[in-house]
Amino acid sequence: MITPAHPTPEMARRMANAIRMLAVDAVEAAKSGHPGAPMGMADIAEVLWNRHLKHNPLNPQWPDRDRFVLSNGHGSMLIYALLHLTGYDLPIEELKKFRQLHSKTPGHPEVDITPGVETTTGPLGQGITNAVGMALAEKLLAQEFNREEDGQRFDIVDHMTYVFMGDGCLMEGISHEACSLAGTLRLSKLVALYDDNGISIDGHVEGWFTDDTPKRFEAYGWNVIAKVDGHNPQAVNAAIEAAKAQAGGVHGKPTLICCQTVIGQGSPNKAGTHDVHGAALGSAEVLATREALNWPYAPFEIPMDVKQSWDATSRGVRAQTQWDNLFASYKALYPQEAADYQRRMQGDLSAAYTQGLQNAFAAIVARPDAVATRKASQNALDLLAPLLPEFFGGSADLTGSNLTNFKTCIKVGRDTWGNHLSYGVREFGMAAIMNGMALHGGYIPYGGTFLTFSDYSRNAIRMAALMKKRVIHVFTHDSIGLGEDGPTHQSVEHVPSLRIIPGLDVWRPADGLETAVAWACAVERCDGPSALALSRQNLPQLLSNVADADKVRQGGYILSDMPGAQAIIVATGSETSLAMKAQAELALQGLASRVVSMPCTNVFDRQTEAYQEMVLPLGLPTVAVEAAHPDFWRKYVGRTGMVIGIASFGESAPAPALYAHFGITTERVCEAVRTLVHRHTHRQTVPLPAHIVPSDN
Repeated sequence: MITPAHPTPEMARRMANAIRMLAVDAVEAAKSGHPGAPMGMADIAEVLWNRHLKHNPLNPQWPDRDRFVLSNGHGSMLIYALLHLTGYDLPIEELKKFRQLHSKTPGHPEVDITPGVETTTGPLGQGITNAVGMALAEKLLAQEFNREEDGQRFDIVDHMTYVFMGDGCLMEGISHEACSLAGTLRLSKLVALYDDNGISIDGHVEGWFTDDTPKRFEAYGWNVIAKVDGHNPQAVNAAIEAAKAQAGGVHGKPTLICCQTVIGQGSPNKAGTHDVHGAALGSAEVLATREALNWPYAPFEIPMDVKQSWDATSRGVRAQTQWDNLFASYKALYPQEAADYQRRMQGDLSAAYTQGLQNAFAAIVARPDAVATRKASQNALDLLAPLLPEFFGGSADLTGSNLTNFKTCIKVGRDTWGNHLSYGVREFGMAAIMNGMALHGGYIPYGGTFLTFSDYSRNAIRMAALMKKRVIHVFTHDSIGLGEDGPTHQSVEHVPSLRIIPGLDVWRPADGLETAVAWACAVERCDGPSALALSRQNLPQLLSNVADADKVRQGGYILSDMPGAQAIIVATGSETSLAMKAQAELALQGLASRVVSMPCTNVFDRQTEAYQEMVLPLGLPTVAVEAAHPDFWRKYVGRTGMVIGIASFGESAPAPALYAHFGITTERVCEAVRTLVHRHTHRQTVPLPAHIVPSDN
């Protein structure tokens, strides 16, 4: 155990003031930013980061570091100041470039941009929810890997997750979803420090936020420490000590510490007002603040004694060395577990996965029966999960519909390990918790709900894409094919809108092998999230050769071709078999065509131009068919192509009746192909009128 720092009251005050003035100076230089939260939380930050946080600035990726999340990410200069002062690779020049292009100090904290930042925050409420995911990952990994031998504990996973959050985080509904679940699961190593300053952008919050927050969290099952003076380091320190002490108990709980603070503390004329929330103080008020804080230093200047007091590099090295020694002893006794832990924390897949994947594909194609792709997904999980001990699944109260469980899965209990979690009806919370688990490391999280309810999850999906984290979303009941539940549940715009989120791979597979390949690609992808849109209705097998898996991996491929093809039919998911029927019908009419299956347009778009041209030659008339909004497909079919889809909401009826009603039929596809081929032939054989001069461009 490393002895924490205990600065004198005067030094603690000056250390906190260093945070305040770095925030003031950076926001003033940028003429943009939020100085109020860093100034108000500076004393809390000094106590946590200087006296409690276990971290190593020289190795921000040390696996057993405490996690710190700034959920109120608009106060980003708080974490930038802390990272700079404690010794991370964030020189003062980067603070001077706050909010400037390509700096390491963007407007809101971004993981993998700034060393030491654990997650990207800014959308309020998601930071605390990410932290719930991190604390859940810590608890599960500890249960899975920690050991005891001859009375000696080998707790290689043993760290806290700390969160700073404000009123805005608590007003966002996602905080209810996440914190309720955290209490139920008794995530006792999660400690949230609430900046209770009574101010938001519009002013004093009593006009719109009168919740009794301590009672709210007590009802969740949290340990609540209320009415802590956030400007009294001794009181803050005592609260954190109490939180850590109860965390180790048999029935430990997550802790909320309610810190009463003054926003913009130190600003003589703007402290306690919304004026200091999201704007620079102005030159006159900056000077007044310097005088009020007795800070007679130039902008961005930190006196040497304060700098030395903040430097955490030596403590960090000692803390990691202690853990390294513990892990070496653990590795000697449990070499396989140590290797698995290291592999999983690094995000690598096992040799067993690589070796067993083809066998899994072979087992999939050996099943010729027509099944819904949601069932094909479960079949794939049954085969892949034994190869992936890092799999962590779940569903937002729809396990029996999403089929995210697998044969060997174990349900997570309040105090027992498992690898499948019933999240309850918490789609948004589930998505952001999965982000937190992926950020922590050690697990590949996936979670299921109906595709229509991806709207609840959307901003967390976007954040996973922004952070480039491996999170897998299982969205079932993907179209009007779900039938009688009607337009409230029938997705129309969802698949196209998800496809345009940068960095998100959206898979809509057509049969068992395409579904299994979609899972494999999602698992193997380390630079972003994936979504699988799956059918409720049964679909026929289209691919029966394991070698076809390589074609599916391209995102789009020629499923069926005919010599002298005069047109292309592009389809995804449940409409792919319809396209195959149309091809057969057209062939009987003497018209040859090609069917292209496009399970993932995002992956197809990353292929070479030559490959794309080979699959979709520009010169051939193209019809796209998908039971979704048609506009997305214009870039593939061109201005002269045709798209058969749905540009309105659905109806309540059996699926076959709906497909007929909306014209997503073999007959309509055939008609569209015949029309395009006729137009194409006509344009090629009829010369331009004499008065039209072709362009030379």
